[in-house]
Amino acid sequence: MKIARHTKILELIENYDIETQDELVQKLHQEGFMVTQATVSRDIREMKLTKVSTEKGRQKYAVISGSQDLEITERLTRVFKEAVLKMDYAQNMIVIKTLEGMGMAVAVALDNMQNTEILGTIAGDDTVFCVVRTQNQAAMIIDKLYRVIRNA
Repeated sequence: MKIARHTKILELIENYDIETQDELVQKLHQEGFMVTQATVSRDIREMKLTKVSTEKGRQKYAVISGSQDLEITERLTRVFKEAVLKMDYAQNMIVIKTLEGMGMAVAVALDNMQNTEILGTIAGDDTVFCVVRTQNQAAMIIDKLYRVIRNA
């Protein structure tokens, strides 16, 4: 079932400018896949989908392909720079506020930066949570991420 759903997701994002997880859930329902938003969120992460700009200046889901690693890295850095509004931490948890609808794209960017200090990320619509081992690592990573924003 999962393979069929992933195949259908790829078909849908190729044929439609799907901007939100809810929109993808609705399209999947129309195709006979009774899924929840949580399932679609996991699928997006597993399939390494990200949001890209459309010709109309909006955002849509797209596939990250392995053959374009350098371009993807630059694009994800750009997404990170343009989407992040502010960052802060408490203890070993980093909270990143983003533009509305860009939480998942920022989480994908973080995951692809391959910071070994980050144990995991969870993305919402406009917020990303990152867990690290220590408070010192949280402060260090925020400093690194602000340098990425300034230098990107």
